[in-house]
Amino acid sequence: MIRLILGGARSGKSRQAEQLAQASGRDVAYIATAQAYDEEMQARISRHRDERPAHWLTVEEPLQLAATILQHQAPDRCLLIDCLTLWVTNQLLAEADMQAEREALCAALSNARGEIILVSNETGMGVVPMGELSRRFSDEAGWLNQSVAALADQVVLMVAGIPVPVKGPAPEVSA
Repeated sequence: MIRLILGGARSGKSRQAEQLAQASGRDVAYIATAQAYDEEMQARISRHRDERPAHWLTVEEPLQLAATILQHQAPDRCLLIDCLTLWVTNQLLAEADMQAEREALCAALSNARGEIILVSNETGMGVVPMGELSRRFSDEAGWLNQSVAALADQVVLMVAGIPVPVKGPAPEVSA
């Protein structure tokens, strides 16, 4: 099963994804895409790390997400990937071929076994960004979210900590 949890900043999407992973009853591998470029981001990463169960496997992978999914997927495992929009940022900064990366990620998701929960920001509900890189980020994040949502069995939009079903069954747990 593939689940996509979308939402804005501080919407409760990571907490919802972690609750779903915990409730899955499977071994959990947490794939973190964040990179700490400054002290504030390091503090966020540390806070997220401290809030996760200690027995979860944590894999920090900012770029090679498709390969990491294939490496860590298993029928009895739940992969929690947090988050796709940070991964998009990393890819843009690395000047990667976003279409090829998106296609590789979708292929990996299609071929993976077990449960996969992906967290991503919904960036299409705000104003159009002014800068070229910001607009490209918003476009790439939107295209990626559409591609993953098409593959997903369940899509949930988090609004003020409340899970709103978009596709598939309602979430079993709520934030």
